[in-house]
Amino acid sequence: MTAAASLQDFSMFPEQQGDEILTPEAVQFLRELEQRFEERRVRLLSDRRHRQEQFDQGVLPGFLAETEYIRRGDWVAAPIPPELLDRRVEITGPTDRKMMINALNSGANVFLADFEDANAPTWNNCIEGQRNLRDANLRSISWCSAEGRIYQLQPDPAVLFVRPRGWHMVEKHFCLSGMPISASLFDFGLYFFHNFQILLQRRSAPYFYLPKLESHHEARLWNDVFLFAEEYAGVPKGTIRATVLIETIPAAFEMDEILYELRQHSVGLNCGRWDYIFSFIKKFRGRAEFVLPDRGAITMEQPFLRSYVELLIHTCHRRGVHAMGGMAAQIPIRSDARANEEAMERVRQDKLREVRAGHDGTWVAHPGLVPLAREVFDEHMKGRNQIRMPAERQSRITEKHLLQIPEGCITEAGVRRNIDVALQYIESWLRGNGCVPIYNLMEDAATAEISRAQLWQWIHHGARMEDGRTVTIEICENLLGEVLARMEGSIGAKAWAASKFQRAAEILKRLSSGGFQDFLTTAAYSELP
Repeated sequence: MTAAASLQDFSMFPEQQGDEILTPEAVQFLRELEQRFEERRVRLLSDRRHRQEQFDQGVLPGFLAETEYIRRGDWVAAPIPPELLDRRVEITGPTDRKMMINALNSGANVFLADFEDANAPTWNNCIEGQRNLRDANLRSISWCSAEGRIYQLQPDPAVLFVRPRGWHMVEKHFCLSGMPISASLFDFGLYFFHNFQILLQRRSAPYFYLPKLESHHEARLWNDVFLFAEEYAGVPKGTIRATVLIETIPAAFEMDEILYELRQHSVGLNCGRWDYIFSFIKKFRGRAEFVLPDRGAITMEQPFLRSYVELLIHTCHRRGVHAMGGMAAQIPIRSDARANEEAMERVRQDKLREVRAGHDGTWVAHPGLVPLAREVFDEHMKGRNQIRMPAERQSRITEKHLLQIPEGCITEAGVRRNIDVALQYIESWLRGNGCVPIYNLMEDAATAEISRAQLWQWIHHGARMEDGRTVTIEICENLLGEVLARMEGSIGAKAWAASKFQRAAEILKRLSSGGFQDFLTTAAYSELP
């Protein structure tokens, strides 16, 4: 199939083809990626399903015997590029034009532009996001509000990373040979193709965050994609750099192996803690002994999360790369000074825990948190990072440490909160917004996944609340009705009629009962334009 022929797949979206992004040359690059890597991607997704079947049968994950030589070896990753040595504060958000400008100007070291958890993958969001990224790298990005306020880049903006969608997703609007392309290859391919020359001319490079990996084989696939792209573009091996989010339980047992596969391209690992909690629920969904307490009780002080953090930091520093901390989802509360002070203190304590543990940087979701996070890291991390060889070559963390079940109880308030947050997030996502402020927290797909997965887990296993009642479908549906009624009353009849709350409720019901759906974002993808 020629590149020109590939564009015929866009005939149903003539107003949204994105001709300046989907040029014949860019489409040809996407086609090359798809031809070389799609079969392996599909095979690796099959491996995920097989592994899940094993978990469902009672097999627990563990460190791999066949790769022990990698864990025990003294290898290190390629040297970190100078502009990435200091990553003490990173801000994340969608590829919305105004939000990108604010994030790049926020004073953070890095801005992670997110096509994944903070993005509702409508066709317009994906194509406009690529335009915005290109314009940001050209330093020409600007935005004008309805009131006439102009937003432009300030000097020395944050370094840009891009997070493509995970291997499990496809881009339904872009078909090759009659099949939708991998969303990972689509997002990566368009960004790399349109930006590598711009970045190299500025003595920078294409930087990525890689989400949802479940094995070192999936990391190897990304490494091969990078090598092919570098050869295709005629740039040196190792030009592309990536940080992997360790946000699935299987990946936690393969951190060394993942870094080893990407050692030419790696600049670290990140504690994707919200998705990690979701993965804990999802992977052990068939086992009643792994039922988790209220989401609010699953803090980073829980032993299984402390162990995961300790292992990640030890692994990264032994291999000479960054160990990045997790997301502070709080947003400033301008309407209540006392509540804002309490929220900011929680952020401060979280960042203090991270820097003392040995993290080299941290994440925030709002520009207003950048100064606070920077203050904590500046005080306790005097150098550009904390990368140094651990005193002990082998970590003390065992398989048992990573599988400790969190303590805590399930409450009606916790059930109601999960319903409320999941409903509001899904409704907003259906309207094309994947990054949603709810109750003074910036919720994205990862936190919504925890909420709906916990509902399923509690119902499926007949979990008991602290008052002795069993969590049932009937109780959840009654609470859902109450939440819907409150929402309708709070936003008014006109806004309610224009909203997608009723459809979001139907989706939430489906996700909370029956067979477990691996991802909210794939289960509801057909709803998006």
